[in-house]
Amino acid sequence: MDQITTDLERRGEVFISTRETAESYWQPLPANGFVEVLLAPHMVEMEQPFSMGTQTVAPGSFVRSHAHDRNQEVIYVLNGTGVAELESGDEPMTPGKLLYFGHNRTHKFVNTGTDDLTFMWVMVPAGLETFFKGIGKPRTAGDPTPPNFQRPKNSREIEAQTVFSAKLTVDPR
Repeated sequence: MDQITTDLERRGEVFISTRETAESYWQPLPANGFVEVLLAPHMVEMEQPFSMGTQTVAPGSFVRSHAHDRNQEVIYVLNGTGVAELESGDEPMTPGKLLYFGHNRTHKFVNTGTDDLTFMWVMVPAGLETFFKGIGKPRTAGDPTPPNFQRPKNSREIEAQTVFSAKLTVDPR
């Protein structure tokens, strides 16, 4: 059975990831918190490249307003509470809620609770994992939270090279 599993893994037909084996990155201001990349094309061969993981946003922090012109995104709230600020108005983020964003749909996620806000993300096609790696700092599960840190000076270049719309609206906060 081990040889069969190994052959299937090599062909991209079986892949297993856990929080302990995921690639993980601390995130800079204003999101703080961290990201875990659970699945991405560089990890396993895929016919249709997409990526999937989780993002944890610290209380009082937020994911800046943005849009994706070449990608579609799915967010599924796992725990915590927050607000998704959308073009159509605010939408509460509570466990069990799913949000889908087609091309060029502006969105911002704000942790309004006292606990971490954690959501699963899926990006089609892939690329969000590359952005997180580019702006973040490597993290190992269980590491103590580092002091808040600023985005790298080349953040705009990283955004342009990954999954963000050229019409990116940046929240100055």
